[in-house]
Amino acid sequence: MSSPGVSPSPWWARAARPARPPVPVALMVRAAVGMAVPLAVGLLVHRLDLGVFAGLGAMHATMNDRAEPGRLRAARIGAAVLASALGMLIGTALQHADADGLVLGAVLTLTAFASGALSATGPRGSAAGMLLLVSAALGSGMPLPRPWWAAAPMLPVGAAFVVLLGLAAGAPNRPAADPRNRALAAAYDALGRTLADLGGPRAGASRQVLTARLNQLQDLLGTNRQERQDRQEHQGRQERHSRQDRRARMYEAALAATEAATGLLWARRPVPPEVAEVPNRLAAAVRQGGGEVAVPDWRPDTPSRVALDVALRAAADTVAGRDTRLGTAPAPPPDPWRLRVRLLSRGSVRYGLRVALCIAVGSAVTANYPLSKSYWVPMTIAFVLKPDLGSVFLRAVSRSVGTVLGVAVTAALLMATTDEWALTAMAAGCVALLPYATAAHYGLNTVVMTPMALVLLQLGGQSSAAEFWPRVLDTVLASAIVLLFGYLLWPERPRHRIEPRLVDAATALRAYLDAVVRGAGQDGGQGSDRTGTAQVWLRRTAYRSLADARREVQQGLAEPPPTGRLAERWLPATAALERLGGAVAAFAAQIRYGGRVPDPAEVDRVRHALDELTATARAHRPPTPPTPAATPATPETPTAATAVPHDPTRSALGRAAEELEALLHNRPDD
Repeated sequence: MSSPGVSPSPWWARAARPARPPVPVALMVRAAVGMAVPLAVGLLVHRLDLGVFAGLGAMHATMNDRAEPGRLRAARIGAAVLASALGMLIGTALQHADADGLVLGAVLTLTAFASGALSATGPRGSAAGMLLLVSAALGSGMPLPRPWWAAAPMLPVGAAFVVLLGLAAGAPNRPAADPRNRALAAAYDALGRTLADLGGPRAGASRQVLTARLNQLQDLLGTNRQERQDRQEHQGRQERHSRQDRRARMYEAALAATEAATGLLWARRPVPPEVAEVPNRLAAAVRQGGGEVAVPDWRPDTPSRVALDVALRAAADTVAGRDTRLGTAPAPPPDPWRLRVRLLSRGSVRYGLRVALCIAVGSAVTANYPLSKSYWVPMTIAFVLKPDLGSVFLRAVSRSVGTVLGVAVTAALLMATTDEWALTAMAAGCVALLPYATAAHYGLNTVVMTPMALVLLQLGGQSSAAEFWPRVLDTVLASAIVLLFGYLLWPERPRHRIEPRLVDAATALRAYLDAVVRGAGQDGGQGSDRTGTAQVWLRRTAYRSLADARREVQQGLAEPPPTGRLAERWLPATAALERLGGAVAAFAAQIRYGGRVPDPAEVDRVRHALDELTATARAHRPPTPPTPAATPATPETPTAATAVPHDPTRSALGRAAEELEALLHNRPDD
């Protein structure tokens, strides 16, 4: 019998299954125009060589374009494209100097180390590090423009055009166009779906979507430090500050409502449909810039229901622009671009060495077995080894399969025409599909990106249709190098990805529980403002950590054994931690609105179970889930026990402790 929460699908089926993201129409249109215009200008002024490099910069900008505030968007694209320009300068300088294979391989290997070390530092470093190496590889082999050094500065030119195209989308006077308002509305929509699914089999999945929406919103909001700097500039921006404060208050209200919803999720307690509809009306009001939203009178009868009622009424007040006292006040959201690890930390150096080893092997192979486009091998290695794209194994396989399909598509297109204007339209069409393909599946991303790259090479005068199929051999060779030297022989196992995430999640949950218990002793359970701030910040940290852990487990499930088997063994523990987060939220509501005094014995049981789970993760010993008969009723593992009426007098922590203890005590000794 499969473990609770484990899909019966085989690993290869999970690996091949694409996501179904919404179609980002604005990003797709922006991408198409951003690619078409530089190429068209190059054709019109008879400098297509420069137009190709400007189009390449537009493509790199598109790869890092998101629907977010202008400051974050410019920082994301700017860091990536500047690294790309530096890599292009390195590559073109090597080609211009006619460097031999040994020098070329040595410089690319050093660049690969810098790329890998930078990639491991966080989201911005990941994008910049990959493009640093990709552009260095491309510059070492693509036809040089006149003059040779013009290739590097043309990349930021094309990227700047994409940035300018997105400025109109962020017009401050249109609330529905502000990415932060859209993210807040999406969070309220997800909250409404979670409330509608309470007590049903889809409740757990809805809560995961809600967490993802709140994570996205948190990353889009500015830090308090930045807001203070804005306030000190001049009085003419008071209206903007008012909007920022109002948005922050609406975010706080959404967090309070989410905490109540997670408590209800744990208790498997549905709410009336008219109450579940309130977040959807809040979302519509946010998109319109504000408005009155009525909350029905529904007589909540449990602490978690009372908490939800209070939170929804506070949210309605904030959306309408009225001041209200919220039950919790969040700490400043984190800077999404902060370094997750230092540039020369153990983790970044380790990843840098991993990338450098693969590039060194690839350079040695291409030097001894000359290929028609030797730069395609290091470029493919750079794409496959990008650290935040999921499983290396899946990326290597998907890259190979996607390249075969992409080459076939390109060959079919070029059989129809090789007209330069037609090729420009093809490149624009391919890059337009890139935002959707990237979100759907890495293999689909490769199917789209391969024709785009080959068409750019065709426009640059370097390739013909007959030379496209060798790119399949190059890609298979690069993927084989990555699988052998970057996956099988490199000591990078699931325990280095999954288990540290679980340790972080358990540690964050323990800190959240401790904050709730401390707050119970202050002001009759309400806690001071400082305590409330600590609670909600720790809860957000815990749920972000849980989302990271689940993502790593899900990625592991799509890999062949032994990786998939190990991920499957950790999945029940991940689900148990998520349910424990809901139990702590319900426990906080019981304290705040039910007058419960924390039982030290129950709190200690949960702490001990979390400590034991942390120890098992650090020892690489995943627990074995108990049999269904021994598993307590939970929101995501329904059993016959769920038919028992909810007892609000029973501590949510006690039930959570029972489940976690049953999971841990069934752990094998081997």
